[in-house]
Amino acid sequence: MQKPSVLFINRVYPPLHGATGRMLFDLSGAFAKAGWHVTVLTTGAEAKKYMDERGVNICTVKTPEEQKTVLFYMLVWLKLFWAALFLKKHQLVVSKTDPPLLMVLGHIISKKMGAAHVHWSQDVYPDLFPVLRVGLPKLLFRFMKKLQIHALMQCERIVVIGRCMARHMITDKIPARKITVIPNWHNPCLDARSIKARQDADSVFGGNSQFKKTLFNDDTPKFRVFYAGNLGWAHPIQTILGAAYYLNEDYPEIEFVFIGDGAGHERLARERSRLGLQNIRFLPYQPEENLRDVLESGDIHLVSLRDNACGLMVPCKAYSAMAVARPLIFLGPEHSEIARLIQDFKIGQVVPQGQARQLAKTIRHYRQNGEAWYDAHNAAAKTAIYMRPEESYTAWIERAAEIIGDQFSDSNVYRNKKAA
Repeated sequence: MQKPSVLFINRVYPPLHGATGRMLFDLSGAFAKAGWHVTVLTTGAEAKKYMDERGVNICTVKTPEEQKTVLFYMLVWLKLFWAALFLKKHQLVVSKTDPPLLMVLGHIISKKMGAAHVHWSQDVYPDLFPVLRVGLPKLLFRFMKKLQIHALMQCERIVVIGRCMARHMITDKIPARKITVIPNWHNPCLDARSIKARQDADSVFGGNSQFKKTLFNDDTPKFRVFYAGNLGWAHPIQTILGAAYYLNEDYPEIEFVFIGDGAGHERLARERSRLGLQNIRFLPYQPEENLRDVLESGDIHLVSLRDNACGLMVPCKAYSAMAVARPLIFLGPEHSEIARLIQDFKIGQVVPQGQARQLAKTIRHYRQNGEAWYDAHNAAAKTAIYMRPEESYTAWIERAAEIIGDQFSDSNVYRNKKAA
């Protein structure tokens, strides 16, 4: 029997850094393992076509080095569109959200191919542009919004990554029957150890001790507060800075560690110097083989989201914190997906943006109350088991099979392979 086929479209894909690309890499491999013919249309340093070792066909379009400009993203959109016109027909087209308005491209290409169209909404554009301080003329914004709504209304299904995003879509008059919530997941490299190994004393109470000494070049015991990943305009740092300021002198054993690079980290470094803070440390992005040890080196993890970004994005770094069984403090609105996860599974605390003293108090609480830390740690470890990447893969494959027809429903062998 002919294999079911799916075409994924997104600008970012490994080796380019980016959460949307890493998610796509994971899911495309799961589809291929389930017996699908999988093609990924993406961008790279050179134009080429090849099949990777997992059986995924990769088609890359050559684009210039990334620039945070509207013209750059328009160029990428057009290049992806042109390349998609010459691809073989697929039964399902899945558009992601980089570049913005990729759902419009997905709609056009799916019609040309006679395929079903699913939009995988990692971010909601153009709604996010004001949050990210991208100034657009009102007429252009309204035009883009109309294009977005029209394309979404034509989709067979819209997969969103949080309940808050589903509510936002419904507010935009998208029918609820078209919307499916499938959460993101942590990097599978964090599953390299067995569940039992995660529970051993070294892992639970601060990670690999020798690795920490090498990573931090510091023998002094520290209670480390981790923030791993992007620090864009949607992820405010003022509350974190305020908490670091309040804790700087009286609690020198508490250290804030930021992993990553980019303009946000540069802004934070300038503020650290301006305020004379000695309790903030920076680390570069870490290779996957070190990632679990690095993230376990944090005693608690932070996630920050601007209030007006709620429903427009869901920070995936929260899933990494759960994967390494660390308590999570979320700075953001209580009705967002991450806040609800914390409330539902008791894996940490929610602190409103602007409440630096409350954040400092919450950090001290986990520093001084071992029972509270362990309860949140234990809950995070259990939640990570419940929210394994395979659960989202299976949900995706089952929905995709339903969309393109019951005749392909036996492609859900992924569940059988996983159980075997």
